[in-house]
Amino acid sequence: MARLELIAATAFGMEALAARELRKIGYEDLEVQNGRIIFRAGEEGICRSNLWLRCADRIGVKMGEFTAYSFEELFQQTKALPWEEWLPPDARFPVTGKSVKSKLYSVPDCQAIVKKAVVERLKESYGISWFEETGPLYAIQVALLKDVVTITIDTTGPGLNKRGYRALAGEAPLKETLAAAMVYLSSWKPEQALIDPFCGTGTIPIEAAFIGQNRAPGLSRRFSAEEWPSIPARLWKQARAEAEDLWQRDLLLKVYGSDIDSKALRLARIHTKEAGLEGKIFFQRLPVKEVSSRFHYGHLITNPPYGLRLGNLEDIENVYRELGLVWQKLGDWSLHLLTTLPHPERLINRRWDKSRKLYNGRIECHFYQFFGPKPPRLER
Repeated sequence: MARLELIAATAFGMEALAARELRKIGYEDLEVQNGRIIFRAGEEGICRSNLWLRCADRIGVKMGEFTAYSFEELFQQTKALPWEEWLPPDARFPVTGKSVKSKLYSVPDCQAIVKKAVVERLKESYGISWFEETGPLYAIQVALLKDVVTITIDTTGPGLNKRGYRALAGEAPLKETLAAAMVYLSSWKPEQALIDPFCGTGTIPIEAAFIGQNRAPGLSRRFSAEEWPSIPARLWKQARAEAEDLWQRDLLLKVYGSDIDSKALRLARIHTKEAGLEGKIFFQRLPVKEVSSRFHYGHLITNPPYGLRLGNLEDIENVYRELGLVWQKLGDWSLHLLTTLPHPERLINRRWDKSRKLYNGRIECHFYQFFGPKPPRLER
């Protein structure tokens, strides 16, 4: 198992960002596809990708990919895969699945057949007829797309958006993976100021601070594959030690969050402390129209409230008008906002420079970017 084929699953629109992250940590042998990146790595790649990827949802070991038009083909080709190389006799191996535009459209039947095929293979390998399933978790996923079957074992457990610091959650929190993508797409640099004027429970400021300090987002949590005997514990230890060494804890940041919801701000401060960032991010109870800064060439990065969270359309539009006025008052800042509101440029009073479709869970959003002037040193 020196060279593995791994899959980093992503939300649509996030593939290029996750691929860039993989290249940054040294994995150049990769292929970008819709909703996933296939990359090749050694066993340490499981550890490092889980610890470092900010924009991916989870990491899976690709067990096999084949075409199947019948349940018998699905059974036989699944059974032919080397399950004993990964699953010990006491493994827990639930099977989940999905099927899109395939002849084998019954997902429950596909799951049952894959489960049976794995059991039959393990019976032959271990010479036993019953599996207690009391050991480490090996969640098997079977995905059918146009009759092509891809079978993976999930190495992550709870999704990678679960950073390990958020014991408490506020109303409708922004996914951490999406918040990190927003910061990446803004081209914000750690020496620049950043303000989220609708920070809620602090997701965007915390993700920005993680990026600014080069802090691996998975350092405060554990992953399913950490319990697997097939992956030496020393690889996890080495990957975590590397991440600790690269974390620039003492780097000063100009990251700020404000909101009018005092309960959300209390949670933001708790999350910041639990994330190891106390004293690095500053929060203030403030209506958006009062937001200001002494810094130049900063970034407003935010997910303004919308829909039922605010009430009627007039209230929603007034919030965006106030945000636009704040941005104009700041003069040389850039504005980056994620919203479901169509055509926010009519309220911001300027045409957006870039627009990109992103998904917050299953909610389709657009990320609008209004660029300010480049700092003088960048112009030079």
